[in-house]
Amino acid sequence: TAADAYQRAAWCYHLGKFLWFEDRALHDDLRERTVATYAKALPRLDPPGRRIEAPFEGAIIPGILRAPRGASRPPVVILVPGLDSVKEELYAMENDFLRRGLATLTIDGPGQGENAPRFPIRADWSSVVSPLVDHLSADERGLDLGRVGLMGISMGGIYGPRAAAKEKRLRAIVALAGPYDLSECWAALNPLTKGGYVFYTHSRDEGEAFERSKALTLRGVLRDVTCPLLVIHGGKDRLFPPEQAERIVREAPNATLLLYPEGNHVCNNIPYKYRPAMADWMAKQLGAGR
Repeated sequence: TAADAYQRAAWCYHLGKFLWFEDRALHDDLRERTVATYAKALPRLDPPGRRIEAPFEGAIIPGILRAPRGASRPPVVILVPGLDSVKEELYAMENDFLRRGLATLTIDGPGQGENAPRFPIRADWSSVVSPLVDHLSADERGLDLGRVGLMGISMGGIYGPRAAAKEKRLRAIVALAGPYDLSECWAALNPLTKGGYVFYTHSRDEGEAFERSKALTLRGVLRDVTCPLLVIHGGKDRLFPPEQAERIVREAPNATLLLYPEGNHVCNNIPYKYRPAMADWMAKQLGAGR
């Protein structure tokens, strides 16, 4: 009961600020409350979670590590949030992987959660994932670091393939509702989302944020993503149209498209469909249970 209450409270703190940028002090306070409240949930979760801190460019990549009970050296899936999501809200997704014998590491990368004030959004995600896997290899001997996957949500769906193009220790990628090229989708984004890009890219205005969005593309990248790639998308996604997902699958050499015609952005209206399918696919790719 306590775990559920702390988890829900942390989620509510996050929802209170995730697209609220008019009062920076309030935004920062709610971010800190999100982290502190969820920290109280971690030892009470089933299975429990614990915080890790991977050194990164003079600061850290903070993460929440959970492992399935009774598993010996399980594979691990890195969960990467999107533009305005944070590690504390991906608890339910973690559980889908954990039930299939996969450990989970949910992180705040540049421009996300705890790292939003420290680092702007960046395109080069191998520079994020490589030191993270190095840290796990050195400090987490209970995991099988020969079997590492990554699941990215929304903008995380562009970060994952970009990381896998260079970081070959990633064995499988799920890109959930990510764009092929953010700048191509920019004009149709709603004002709140554009405001999020201004804030999380540390831009002065929408014009500067749009210029920075041009780096957030998979153009010329996907030919180097040689590991299995599962692209999940909703046919009614209003942020990133399904044609973006279709282009990803056409250009990646080992990609599969799972398109739900009724799905909205991140298929949040049908989690009971995509989450089990996503977790089953990842478990198969990483050989969970071996």
